[in-house]
Amino acid sequence: MVKRDTYIYELKNGHEIVYYGITKNPDERFISQVNSDKIFTHMRRIRGPMFRKTAEKLEKEYIQRYQRQHGGRPPKYNIQKTY
Repeated sequence: MVKRDTYIYELKNGHEIVYYGITKNPDERFISQVNSDKIFTHMRRIRGPMFRKTAEKLEKEYIQRYQRQHGGRPPKYNIQKTY
């Protein structure tokens, strides 16, 4: 059976959103993001828990909305997920 176990989160540097992502374990993901090369001040869960496919769809929508509001530019660390 498929579980509702996926969360959407954002990384912010001050008031600026720098990344949108999905994860099954927000606490572990926070630690891995802290240990990455990303510069951010905090992580916030936006939605969840939900089905993985739903989370993937909504993550894409969040990134697309950001792009519309910022002249086509994605969040700083979502370069790989430009739509």
